[in-house]
Amino acid sequence: MENTKPFVARKIDKSNIISLQKGKIPPQAIDLEEVVLGAMMIDKKGVDEVIDILHPDVFYKDAHRFIYEAIFILFEESQPIDLLTVSSQLKKSGKLEICGGDFYLIKLTQKVASSAHIEFHARIILQKFIQRSLIKISGEIIEEAYDEAIDVFDLLDTAEAKLYDVTQGNLKRSAETAQDLVIQAKKRIEEIAGKEGMSGVASGFDKLDKLTSGWQPSDLIIVAARPGMGKTAFTLSMARNMAVNTNTPVAFFSLEMSSVQLITRLISSETGLSSEKLRTGKLEKHEWEQLNVKVKTLEKAPLFIDDTPSLSIFDLRAKARRLASQHGIKMIMIDYLQLMTAGGSQKGGNREQEISTISRNLKALAKELNIPVIALSQLSRAVETRGGSKRPILSDLRESGAIEQDADIVSFIYRPEYYKIEEWDDEERSPTQGQGEFIVAKHRNGGLENIRLKFIGNQGKFDNLDDFDSPFEFQSKMNANEENPFATKNLPSADDAFGSSMNSSPDLDEDNDVPF
Repeated sequence: MENTKPFVARKIDKSNIISLQKGKIPPQAIDLEEVVLGAMMIDKKGVDEVIDILHPDVFYKDAHRFIYEAIFILFEESQPIDLLTVSSQLKKSGKLEICGGDFYLIKLTQKVASSAHIEFHARIILQKFIQRSLIKISGEIIEEAYDEAIDVFDLLDTAEAKLYDVTQGNLKRSAETAQDLVIQAKKRIEEIAGKEGMSGVASGFDKLDKLTSGWQPSDLIIVAARPGMGKTAFTLSMARNMAVNTNTPVAFFSLEMSSVQLITRLISSETGLSSEKLRTGKLEKHEWEQLNVKVKTLEKAPLFIDDTPSLSIFDLRAKARRLASQHGIKMIMIDYLQLMTAGGSQKGGNREQEISTISRNLKALAKELNIPVIALSQLSRAVETRGGSKRPILSDLRESGAIEQDADIVSFIYRPEYYKIEEWDDEERSPTQGQGEFIVAKHRNGGLENIRLKFIGNQGKFDNLDDFDSPFEFQSKMNANEENPFATKNLPSADDAFGSSMNSSPDLDEDNDVPF
């Protein structure tokens, strides 16, 4: 009986089909693939120069892809890489004969004398791969564009996501082995050890950073509160700490306030000038000088503010990808979630389902960009009607339980002073004046805690509580501040410094978080 090889189905590459339909060969550089592989087997320096540039999928020829996989495995195991070790590794995987045997490996090494210009050659191979990828993606988009059942906005989002993946060199995200993940985890632990335990983006609030080790990549963080608690003030304070103190690029999407209003709040926080003076423009001569000097730190900060109203989740993802690609943002903040729309096919649906779609997409965006996303959220009126303590709980999250489900961290901001509660409900019965509480109610990868912060109402900002224990200490620190050349005259009193929020609980409308 005649021996026949079993038929093996092979995945069809649409880039090849489209190219062949047009009578063209897909972009490739087989001669350079041979040169690069040969150089890697004769010179260790060649391996070091291209191992972080290329991955197996960039090779057009299957045999070359298998050979590179063998080299990559040897590199990960810290084994020597040469003609004999690569041949041995290919034998282990059963792919040596598929690659042409030892004869083909010898042929590759004879094509080059050294690893000179290997990085340049590797980048050409990568460019050819990107061209093939774009052809493939274009073919898929064309095919889906003819499908009337696919929502056009979903198609746009998918197309943009695929193109973004090309720019990030992450076209195929497949399952990873435990060995690969353990190596990644060990490297991350080593990096964290060098940062004194801060593995994420520091918020600038000491006790909060100690609890979370910074906001972690791919996490969705919900910061919820009733109107008037200071949600915007809290996130703006964090954005300032990140952008000014640590030069971390931050994107702030504001659906409620204009970008000029937000930057005015930051100017008040940075300069120490009250919001009322900035709003009216009634500044003394030395205050104008103080404004011009102190605002320079904000001018240089990598802070990007977008105040597009009724922003859809589709638009947000498109803008976020662009900012990540162009400016390398490390944090996204959204003020606030309930003002967003789902867009696309979800438009006009049930509001609870729409919020679920938005929160699910925010989590997906955090994972896609591998950065933390902070979304502000309103709480239901149940907090106001509840007797006794007004401290929020998870069931107070407004409109959708999906928010709690999707979020890695759910937190609340609580200022008892707003409800005319003058003492904290603890053993010390300490005064609540000028203080707020950041409540971590859900923490997927850590503990829960209630963290007290200083709230400075007339500047619309939060600060570490330990910085100023009393108004008198605040005044003495201001007078002793050598960096402030204007501290010798016309300084605000302690009462002015803390603003009306220290002396009373202002009635705020639903649209504004802080008296401004």
